[in-house]
Amino acid sequence: MENQPETTVRRHRRIIMFPLPFQGHINPMFQLANLLYSKGFSITILHTNFNAPKISNYPHFTFKSILDNDPEKRRFLLADFAQDFIHTQDHADALRHELKLLLASEKDEPVSCLITDALWHFTQSVADSLNLPRLVLRTTSVHSTIVYSSIPLLHARGYFTLDDSHSEEQVVEFPLLKVKDVKKIGIKSTKDLYAELIGNMVKQTKASSGIIWNSFKELEETELDRVPDDFPVPRFLILFPKYFKASSSSLQEQDQTIFPWLDQQPTKSVVYVSFGSLSQVEEKEFLEIAHGLVYSKQPFLWVVRMGFVKNSTWLESLPEGFPGERGRVVEWAPQHEVLAHEATGVFWTHSGWNSTMESICEGVPMICSSFWGDQPLDARYMSDVSRVGVYLENGLQREDIASVIRRILVDEEGEEIRERAQVLKQKADESVMKGGASSESVETLVDYISSL
Repeated sequence: MENQPETTVRRHRRIIMFPLPFQGHINPMFQLANLLYSKGFSITILHTNFNAPKISNYPHFTFKSILDNDPEKRRFLLADFAQDFIHTQDHADALRHELKLLLASEKDEPVSCLITDALWHFTQSVADSLNLPRLVLRTTSVHSTIVYSSIPLLHARGYFTLDDSHSEEQVVEFPLLKVKDVKKIGIKSTKDLYAELIGNMVKQTKASSGIIWNSFKELEETELDRVPDDFPVPRFLILFPKYFKASSSSLQEQDQTIFPWLDQQPTKSVVYVSFGSLSQVEEKEFLEIAHGLVYSKQPFLWVVRMGFVKNSTWLESLPEGFPGERGRVVEWAPQHEVLAHEATGVFWTHSGWNSTMESICEGVPMICSSFWGDQPLDARYMSDVSRVGVYLENGLQREDIASVIRRILVDEEGEEIRERAQVLKQKADESVMKGGASSESVETLVDYISSL
């Protein structure tokens, strides 16, 4: 191979990577790890016991467990999440100890850098103390990164405390957004734990040696131009789903029995519904989703993971006979393969950034819901800027659900949305081709890490 000499040399350099232990953060980190391994670097993955990765899926990586937390710990809550990752002195000490051992033992393969999830903000001080460059993987969009960096300004101008009568008003500093989008991020004041977490993340990202986004230039070029000057670090946009699928890093068992059913459905007819690994709904909302899917008269594949419905185990609140012959309900699905299937016509998503990018890469238009965090920002961007989705922004009512499904899959307006989704897919394809923006960004990142 033409690249063999370069690859052989690079295999003598090691990168240490530290993903946040949640599905939406693990997937892009492992996609990046596979990409860097393919470019010749050795990879060590640091991980927690909570949501530990399936090590057997990655025999080419070295794994080290740190932060000896209870893998059966309480179920995810936002307050617990912020509490755990704000008060991180114990985490910092454990990481520093492990990194010292790795740096001392890797004489044949010197460590080039540490790459961590942006939310592991405490890792910057640890890396600095060891003179180890730290790069940040930001698992959201460039757009949301900019908004998050402006949270103190948005708070100072009172957006987070406005009452519902202002919900539809425009955010002056971010004309794309409505007040309700900003409020849905989930911050009550700059003193709450979530705001503190975001503030620390932004501060330590600015202090890092570089930012890597799961995105591509053609999607967010105008946003790149708006990244504040106080992010004085190299920036890399890499379209991960076009290089490696995320299925091997799934924390849940994927239902493969769905494909014979999908194969029997008409082309571009199926509504694929999945709200990610953390979102939850009330039972009333759950039933509205179910009835909306039935009212749409379209075939549907609905992912309902255990715990998705608050105060419920799984499907016990569904009406008798649901889903009938038209639908399938599963606990978890191989999302990349479902989106790539010719029967899939629209993806109803929680607007997590990984799911959004996977849908774009397969040319599948979206119905966008959102729950918290960056999701309302992503949903707004897909519906109002990229225009490859429709934002279901006023709650979950069965009539609205059925209407928007048919709007995309059946109505004339849907044809325009579907065409735009295909155009954006083509741009994504071109981005990873030789000479494309994402391809060039990969090579620039490899050269940059090699120079550290």
